[in-house]
Amino acid sequence: MIPHLKIAHLPTPIEPLPRLSTFLGGPNILVKRDDQTGLAMGGNKTRKLEFLLSEAQAHGARTLITAGAVQSNHCRQTAAVAARFGFECTLVLTGEPSPNPSGNLLLDELFGVKIVWTDRIKREAVLKQTFEEAWEKGHRPYLIPYGGSNAVGASAYAYAIQELVNQLKFIPLNEIPQWIIFPSSSGGTQAGMVVGAYLFGFQGKILGISVDEQLEVLQTRVANLATTTSEHLGSPHTFIPQDILVNTDYLGDGYGVMGEAEKEAIQLFARTEGLLVDPVYTGRAAAGMIDLIRKQYFTRGQTVLFWHTGGTPALFADKYQNVIK
Repeated sequence: MIPHLKIAHLPTPIEPLPRLSTFLGGPNILVKRDDQTGLAMGGNKTRKLEFLLSEAQAHGARTLITAGAVQSNHCRQTAAVAARFGFECTLVLTGEPSPNPSGNLLLDELFGVKIVWTDRIKREAVLKQTFEEAWEKGHRPYLIPYGGSNAVGASAYAYAIQELVNQLKFIPLNEIPQWIIFPSSSGGTQAGMVVGAYLFGFQGKILGISVDEQLEVLQTRVANLATTTSEHLGSPHTFIPQDILVNTDYLGDGYGVMGEAEKEAIQLFARTEGLLVDPVYTGRAAAGMIDLIRKQYFTRGQTVLFWHTGGTPALFADKYQNVIK
């Protein structure tokens, strides 16, 4: 394994969801609890930050800079890890400041970050400018890409698949998952999983439910990143878009817009299993999984593993307060 810090609470548990499985009347459903990675209410980005922060330290960085939406889970976890390891942190956020911050934004401010506000069109230019200004001022910045999704960050999810494979050794053969389902957007989590399956022999299918991107865009992004990640890990392999399983049927009204499908998924997970999923990522992926089960995309005897990537603080954002209405 390549050098990295020990931050996350690993291995994250695999739990059965019997009441949800019975309610939906389809395959057996398991959940991989990456919402319990331990850093600032958990989430999948903690795994990536173990590798990204290690590289930042190796480069002598003193400031972390990254970007995301107002309710970005990635930004929240980056802010937390910066506080924990004594880095300054600047977040370039898409949106506008609020006099009453809530959800992830409230936590960002609690961790003491500097926030630069912009819109989505200008975000990349503002991020670049913010980095350059920090460098000129001698702040020794380290730029973490959107979602932590480069070869360094994605490597974490190759090793997460190795973790999963080791856990599955203790599960009865008839309960081994044939599918992994999770939200996919910036592509790092899915790219890492694809590489991990290649390296460590996971035989199931890895299906990303897109939360914002169209099919060809996301497939190409993940394939390219998987290729560079395999190179980074010393086992080069060329992945092509057709290798990447993506479903884009559940984009709804756009990124961060909670519809009736996400509401139902949030309520079903909460009321059958006491498990919280968020309005943006896991709620949308859960809604996709629920619909696919109802359409009998999976057979009754199969096992599906829902990989919970976190995001719980977004449930407490003002814009999502109608989740129970």
